[in-house]
Amino acid sequence: MFTKKKCSTFADNMIRMQFLSTRYQQYRDFLLALPARMDREGEYVYGGKRNLIKRFTAPDGEQLIVKRFHRPRFLNILVYSWGLRKPKGERACRYAAVLRDHHIGTPEPIAYIEERQGGLLRESWLITSQCPYGHLLYEMGTAEPEVYEPVAHALAVFTAHMHDEGILHKDFSPGNILWDRKEDGNIVFSLVDINRMYFGDIDIHRGCANFARLWGPKRFIEILVRDYARQRHFDEEKAVVIALEARRKFWTRFRKKHDVPFQLEL
Repeated sequence: MFTKKKCSTFADNMIRMQFLSTRYQQYRDFLLALPARMDREGEYVYGGKRNLIKRFTAPDGEQLIVKRFHRPRFLNILVYSWGLRKPKGERACRYAAVLRDHHIGTPEPIAYIEERQGGLLRESWLITSQCPYGHLLYEMGTAEPEVYEPVAHALAVFTAHMHDEGILHKDFSPGNILWDRKEDGNIVFSLVDINRMYFGDIDIHRGCANFARLWGPKRFIEILVRDYARQRHFDEEKAVVIALEARRKFWTRFRKKHDVPFQLEL
């Protein structure tokens, strides 16, 4: 449940815990202290131009992931502060609950904290459980058929279920899809960086174009899309044409400004 109740102050700014999972109520003070510890403590996981991700250990030994969203810029300060649009961290927190309700893998949301000054949003923090899966889909870029074929089949089923539920990850890219193989041989997935989602009907065009950013051999994409089409009762040939054309457009634009870190087949 999101709340506007004041919880603490930090550096003369107001810190508000907008969400706290009922399972972690006993760690409220520990979680509220994490924003002040972010720069000098924690295990580094990722740091881009605007966001920082670190790993912390809870009092019970559980590993937590803390993502700091830097302050919005320009007009977004007003857009997020005045509630015209939900801040990224709040969206990710809310969307995680939606995904989990639909049995779609994503780390459990634990807490969402905001820092505001004069009512304007500054930094915010999303705290989640750590996903135990040890692989990212980046590996498909250089994977052999014996590796990528079962992953393609499993990912097709996972994505078809998600799309049938009316949920689409708008940044469905290799770094945001974690996977692993369980002891029974089943391959499982978990989605991260979920602040950009689409909810609604997902037709063949929207669904198949969602695979455009994935790495891997062309055959990996074709296997994935054909299985996905069968799961959703779409025409396979049409699905492959849509997916490969969306892939071609994305990677043609991408490689004009960036190196492509795998052998690209268009």
